[in-house]
Amino acid sequence: MGNRLTQIATRTGDDGTSGLADNTRLPKHHPRFAAMGDVDELNSHIGLLLCEPLPDGVRELLVDVQHQLFNLGGELSMPGHTLLKDEAVLQLDNALAEHNAALPRLMEFILPAGTRAASQAHVCRTVARRAERAVVALAAQQGEAVGAAPRHYLNRLSDLMFVLARVLNRVDGGDDVYWKSERLARAQRGEEN
Repeated sequence: MGNRLTQIATRTGDDGTSGLADNTRLPKHHPRFAAMGDVDELNSHIGLLLCEPLPDGVRELLVDVQHQLFNLGGELSMPGHTLLKDEAVLQLDNALAEHNAALPRLMEFILPAGTRAASQAHVCRTVARRAERAVVALAAQQGEAVGAAPRHYLNRLSDLMFVLARVLNRVDGGDDVYWKSERLARAQRGEEN
């Protein structure tokens, strides 16, 4: 891989195409590149989240997520190859169960806000949803084979980022930032619906 990265500016994309790992060239607007770009953006946002102070278990989980997203991007760049394993989805399922069990039940919608770390986790959540939509759109294209694991992984990862945002808002005694709905206001005043 080191030899492949010695020349970054190759100018081969100046014609509006880009190459996949199997040397196939496609137009840069192809849905495969949209999916790869969204996964790369998600990985970059998780890297930004890792710049924040995080509980050790969360940090280790997110570092592994970055590696899995790199596998996912590699899989998208090599049609027909599988790099993201079902075990990666299971790891997210386990992390979701663990972190969600420690949180209070949600009584109302929350805003994507709070601490900087929690807010960045919400950004990761929304980019994960966009990446998931891009992977689904790619799979819907005739002749484009995409395995189920990438779709499942991004779906679980978005859910996990929501849960981690709630966890990160509770570091040092904080809480979720609730949407100020009329229903919630009535409930707080003791009025019936």
